[in-house]
Amino acid sequence: MLRHTIAQYGSPYVNQIDTKFRGRVITVNVERVQLPNGETADYEIIHHPGGAAVVAIDAQGSVCLLRQYRPAAGGWVWELPAGRLEPGEAPAQTARRELIEEAGCEATEWGDLGHILSSPGVFDERIYLYQARGLRHVPTRHERYEVLEVHWVNLQEAISRALRGEITDSKTVVGLLRAGAGTILTAQNP
Repeated sequence: MLRHTIAQYGSPYVNQIDTKFRGRVITVNVERVQLPNGETADYEIIHHPGGAAVVAIDAQGSVCLLRQYRPAAGGWVWELPAGRLEPGEAPAQTARRELIEEAGCEATEWGDLGHILSSPGVFDERIYLYQARGLRHVPTRHERYEVLEVHWVNLQEAISRALRGEITDSKTVVGLLRAGAGTILTAQNP
């Protein structure tokens, strides 16, 4: 168990941090927090480096969806191409990298769809969402532990699947809905 002080994390509300687990991807802490109402409470918080996901839309209006095996979810999940931020990597660069690796596409047009918090009660993960167009197919670079299939589905059909509860991954649902609503925050070229 590691103990940290407020100076290491920079939050004016965190009084004490006890690290319970440090893995390859996550760190689990029990953090004593001074709440805005004056109360003090201990919170179990999972720290994650964050990630980026891409709503890739081709010239025919189809979106790339991955059918990926996820042991934590108990089986197959429909998802956007996405991945974890590497140390020092900007979210837009992660999005570009994951689009190539998982979907086998490069894009000439990028838009920012904002971000989501995956589970803010216990998890500090922030997932940045992007829209990509002007696609060109390149070889995929799946990692050995990725078990996935690449599918192209009409954007409106994908949104309907999300609204019917057939797509349950939160970053995918939000990304599809924002892209369908035309919620581009800023144009980018990662």
